[in-house]
Amino acid sequence: MNLTPKQLRILALIRDWRVRHGYSPTMQELADEIGVSKVTVFEHVEALIKKGALVREANKARSLSIADGVAVPDESRPLRFPLVGKIAAGNPIEKVADTDELDIVGLLGPRAGRSANSTFALKVEGESMKDEGILDGDYVLVERTDVAGNGDRVVALLPDGQTTLKTFFKESDHIRLQPANPAFSPIIVRDCKIQGIVRGVIRKY
Repeated sequence: MNLTPKQLRILALIRDWRVRHGYSPTMQELADEIGVSKVTVFEHVEALIKKGALVREANKARSLSIADGVAVPDESRPLRFPLVGKIAAGNPIEKVADTDELDIVGLLGPRAGRSANSTFALKVEGESMKDEGILDGDYVLVERTDVAGNGDRVVALLPDGQTTLKTFFKESDHIRLQPANPAFSPIIVRDCKIQGIVRGVIRKY
């Protein structure tokens, strides 16, 4: 897929925005991020849709998403994952706006695991998942998905816009986000947006 540098940057911005906020940026927000006009962004987005890199739902705002099977270049470098912020493993906190990379080679050395498409990293803050072996300061590797099953450890976007790392349980008329530390109470919500499922934990000693 032959994409220009600006088109690749737009793909990365849409991915990161969806991870942080649970929805896509507007054309104006994309234009503000990369310092071009809204018309220019629209042209790039239309080109990405024609090339099969982006998908847009008709007549629905903030519906841009990366097409299945399309990897943003910074997701395909060996042993590197986009580090998109921090996640509360305690009481929910607002996600930070930091954008960086978690370099597995630099952190753990060349024998660490391998990268996978659609995976991103978050730094854990808090102790609510400690009984599952997820501690303050750890990094979790998260597979991006909006579907979770009971017992999955998820990154969840709450209705108030905050995010948290908990174990997911869908119950009769609500969702229970269960901590793994008796000092913390479950979070009970009618609905939440799943940002991804935890697939690994990395700790640096």
